[in-house]
Amino acid sequence: MFASAALAAAAQILPVVVPLGNPKQIEQPRAPIEIAGPEWAIACEGSNDYAKPAPPVRIFGNTYLVGTCGISSILITDPAGDILIDGGTEADADLIAANIGKLGFRVTDVRYLLNSHEHFDHAGGLAKLQRLTGAQVVASPAQARALASGMPTEQDPQAALKGTFPPVHVDRIVNDGEQVRIGNSVLLPLMTPGHTPGAITWHWGSCQDGICRQIVYADSLTPVSADAYRFSDHPEYLALYRSSIAKVAALPCDILLTPHPSASGMAQRLALGKPLDDPDACKNYAARLTKQLDDRLAKEAAAK
Repeated sequence: MFASAALAAAAQILPVVVPLGNPKQIEQPRAPIEIAGPEWAIACEGSNDYAKPAPPVRIFGNTYLVGTCGISSILITDPAGDILIDGGTEADADLIAANIGKLGFRVTDVRYLLNSHEHFDHAGGLAKLQRLTGAQVVASPAQARALASGMPTEQDPQAALKGTFPPVHVDRIVNDGEQVRIGNSVLLPLMTPGHTPGAITWHWGSCQDGICRQIVYADSLTPVSADAYRFSDHPEYLALYRSSIAKVAALPCDILLTPHPSASGMAQRLALGKPLDDPDACKNYAARLTKQLDDRLAKEAAAK
């Protein structure tokens, strides 16, 4: 009894030991949307200029917006290596690389370069970014043909409109549903021809603070073409086009991103400084595209 009391008393007067050294620093989020989102909106001021610099923004988890005011480029980071989707124009490549550096990441950690569709404003910077990163370029079969030649294919509705771009060496061809994986990051390519023959919509999951979201980088899919081109004269291509829009509508989709930020109201969304969650975003996007396509076909019919 007396021994127990003595031990208890001794315990009460033991000195408090303070560990030597600095306490572990908790890494702060890089370019959090709450801060960087409004900064992006202010910097761009509604501009769709392809070459106007925009600050990088953490969209969610390991997914970042690193493009310009008028053109998206998406960085997905992973300890095993990073993935970059879209290279903007040839002049945008340096702006994209600079944004990766501003986030504190190394451009040489990019292992894969992906593409939404094979036009100069999204593929023009891929050749330079391939040199800067040493990354492998991954493309759909139709994309690969255009990237290798540096110009749209004859089947492209905008073949007579879009300019050339530096040819790109394609390292890997992917088909519908064939995963692109690095570390714990898995991206699913969905072939969505329409805006171009080789267009891809990219789909992946991203997690943050124990919460996971399904992210969709949906291709443009707008019915833009050269003056002489009529979608109604190409029934097989038109059927594929409608199927592509339906694919996007059916995807699990918490956060929608698009190759042109304005196509998904990015400035207005980022200005709020809030998460971009919207489970109906892909469905609403597909509905708008369907209306645009229907309106285009109606104009073609009226012009006969």
